[in-house]
Amino acid sequence: MTQTEFDWEAWQPNMFAVLMFIVKDGQVLLIEKLTGLGQGKVNAPGGKIEPGETAMQAAIRETQEEVCIAPINPIKRGELSFAIGGGPQLYCQVFMADDFTGEPKATREANPFWSAIDSIPFDRMWEDDQFWLPGLINGQTFSGKFVFEDEDTLISKELHFDVTLKS
Repeated sequence: MTQTEFDWEAWQPNMFAVLMFIVKDGQVLLIEKLTGLGQGKVNAPGGKIEPGETAMQAAIRETQEEVCIAPINPIKRGELSFAIGGGPQLYCQVFMADDFTGEPKATREANPFWSAIDSIPFDRMWEDDQFWLPGLINGQTFSGKFVFEDEDTLISKELHFDVTLKS
């Protein structure tokens, strides 16, 4: 399937999620995901938005649950749509913060670790991350649409930077 064959107009997400990237002192806080979608991959803290909560509330809650820290003044930087063959149709809002309270700790869901910005382990992450994460770290806003055959095979991408995001 090519990008032109995928009908984004007809696409409907069935999962709404968030990611929270903490960037501080030339490093980014990442996790090795131990459960759920993307298990075994490196990502940022995040997860599903619960009924009745905003995306911002979900991003803070998921970060607290997964790595025991609370982001301070997070800012929404991106919106990502994922069509995953045999998996969820996922709409994800991406946040970034440059400070937090607490100390990152491992939980049953995630092993946190700091990565230097110039050595992010993209080879252990979702394939799409390499295209938008550098922009996020540089403070850009972005929106992207990605079609995956499965969790490991990216088929097509559409990515735009310096966009106006939905609130």
